[in-house]
Amino acid sequence: MTTTTTTQKKTPATRRRSYRFQPWNVGRWLVWGGFALLLVLAPLLWRSSFALTMLSQMGIAIIVCLSYNLLLGQGGMLSFGHAVYSGLGAYLAIHTLNQVGAGTLALPVSLVPLVGGLGGGLFALLLGHVSTRKSGTTFAMITLGVGELVWSMSLMLPEFFGGEGGISSNRVVGPPVLGITFGPQIQVYYLIALYCFVCTALMFAFTRTPLGRMLNAVRDNAERVEFIGYNASRIRWIAFTIAGFFAGIGGGLAALNFEIVTAEVVSAHRSGAYLLFVFLGGAIFFFGPILGAILMVIALVLLSELTMAWLLYLGLIFLFMVVYAPGGLASLIMMNLRVAAFGRLRTLWCAWLGLAGTALAALAGLGVMVEMVYHRQLDAALGDQMRFLGASIDVRSPDAWIGALLLLLTGAGLFELARRQFSREWDETQEAIEKEIKRRESL
Repeated sequence: MTTTTTTQKKTPATRRRSYRFQPWNVGRWLVWGGFALLLVLAPLLWRSSFALTMLSQMGIAIIVCLSYNLLLGQGGMLSFGHAVYSGLGAYLAIHTLNQVGAGTLALPVSLVPLVGGLGGGLFALLLGHVSTRKSGTTFAMITLGVGELVWSMSLMLPEFFGGEGGISSNRVVGPPVLGITFGPQIQVYYLIALYCFVCTALMFAFTRTPLGRMLNAVRDNAERVEFIGYNASRIRWIAFTIAGFFAGIGGGLAALNFEIVTAEVVSAHRSGAYLLFVFLGGAIFFFGPILGAILMVIALVLLSELTMAWLLYLGLIFLFMVVYAPGGLASLIMMNLRVAAFGRLRTLWCAWLGLAGTALAALAGLGVMVEMVYHRQLDAALGDQMRFLGASIDVRSPDAWIGALLLLLTGAGLFELARRQFSREWDETQEAIEKEIKRRESL
């Protein structure tokens, strides 16, 4: 018997085969490390109970706004009913917490938000199967209809939703784990911070997966995605389910934080707030919804306590951003970072100061007029004197109205002049940057 030995000749492609490890992205490690450090040190920097409450709400809002941006920013899906999944997750979490308190369910309190996440993901899986069959305006109208349907059911099914009073619970249940009872707000905050960091990291990782990239492709050109063999509806459906899961986690954390869930959590008002502040923060960039979530808590908690006209101011700010900065705050930051990277920011800081100063002047004049109207209509019994920005103003004095109108008109006129000057300087700066880029490429 003859044994034949075959020697395989190595081809050039085989000889070049090797494994390469990409170097660590130091900048990314610094950003995530700074984010984690900020979450840990935030309650040490702002020690008051009010600040701790706001920080807790910011952590919850970051998770929900980032989950909404998986639809809007990453997938191009304009949803008017995202509060359905965070709200239903909150309801399931509060019922689970009551079962834990009654002793019928052995589950650590720290895992209750995951129940909300599973509930939000399950409802998104069911309702998203219908919603994601269409895109564009049709998808938006379907989500609006689903949101109104669930909100109306919250008043029709008091056994589950609790009616107008909602469902309340107590988070201090079960034996303490390592001395943690979740009674003090600081313990709840650190639980929210942990979930916030992990969920943010997971959603960022999702945007870097092949599925996340295909979701971007569906956003940009769904027909081309279908042409190369992918099912665009299925990709939207999977992303919709994942977004519902993370929204449900945010809802479960809110249930733990407030210990009560009402029908307001599934309302169109809450869904509109997510849309508004994700847009203001900047849906194009991943960190934009984080900025939007922080602004949302400041507006809903702080600004609403300072003035009764806070919704009017919020609407005006939204219109201003749509007209002058449609990319949101994140786009403004990234554009200026690009300018700073080429050493051109020094030429624009005077123009930025001019824009900010004139805009604040116009806003101050408008604010005086709005507050005087509100005072005369709602607080007339308190007298004719009103306090605004530390000044005492007589709401019945013609001088106050004329002065406010002049301030508004002067600020608006100067803002337009400053904007035109800034636009010219900005265009010149961008041309210089493009020339520098071409010069570097030619070297």
